[in-house]
Amino acid sequence: MIATPAWPPRSTPRLFVDQPLAPGPLRLDGPQAHYLAGVMRVKAGHPVRLFDDVTGEWLAIVAAAGKRDLTLDVTEQLSARESVPDLWLVAAPLKKGRIDWMAEKACELGVARYVPVVTHRTVVDKPNVERLRAHMIEAAEQCGRTALPQVAEPVKLSALLRDWPAERALYFADELGGVPAREAMKPDPAAILIGPEGGFDEGEREAIRALPQAIGIGLGPRILRADTAAATAVAIWMAVAGDWNGDR
Repeated sequence: MIATPAWPPRSTPRLFVDQPLAPGPLRLDGPQAHYLAGVMRVKAGHPVRLFDDVTGEWLAIVAAAGKRDLTLDVTEQLSARESVPDLWLVAAPLKKGRIDWMAEKACELGVARYVPVVTHRTVVDKPNVERLRAHMIEAAEQCGRTALPQVAEPVKLSALLRDWPAERALYFADELGGVPAREAMKPDPAAILIGPEGGFDEGEREAIRALPQAIGIGLGPRILRADTAAATAVAIWMAVAGDWNGDR
C-alpha cells in the first residue's frame, strides 16, 4: 500500500537499523527479530517503520517471519532525516540510571552531540558509551526521531577547554549564578556544560570562565540536580535559540 495519513497505522512497530536503507529486501535477526516476532507478534504482510540516522524513515513490509529472523521488504521512504540544531550537551557522567535518563532526554530534546566530561568531582569517569547510545536509540524509536545524537568518548575538562572550537559558544550552568539562561542563549553552534553533583571546584570554574567562548548562566532560583539541570538548560536553549519556535 502507498503511505497515507492512515497507513501505516500509528501502532506500527518502529526500529533503528544500523545501515543505510533503500528499497529492497532486508534481513533482521537477533534482538530486533525477537522484538518484532516475539514481542510485537508481527506476521507476513504487517508494516514496520525503520530509520537509519542517515537517509530518514522508511516503510517496510514483513515478507517472512521465522523464529530467529525476519525478512522485510523496504518499500518507500516516509521522510528524510530530520534537521537538528547544532547543540552539544557536555555533561559530567552520573551514576547508572540517572545518566541513562539524561541520555534519553538529550535525544528526545534534540541534542546533536553528547560529550561526557570528566571533572575533579565526577563520580563515574568511564561511562558505558555503548549503553548510553542504546538508551538514545530506544528513545528515538519511541519518540519518532530520525536523527540520533553522536556520543563522544569521555574527555577530561582540561583537554576539553584546551581544544574548544573558537566558533562554538559554551554555556555553563554555574551553581554560583550567572546571566539568566533565556537572556544569554543565542543560536548555534552552541554547547551546554553541566558539572557533576558536587559542582565544579574553584580551579575548574576559573578555567571555564577564562575561556573566551564561555558564558555562565543561571537556571532559576532553585537548586537542580545535574540531570535535571541538563534537561532544563537544553529545553531553554531549544525554546529561545533552537527549533521549538518554528522559525528554523
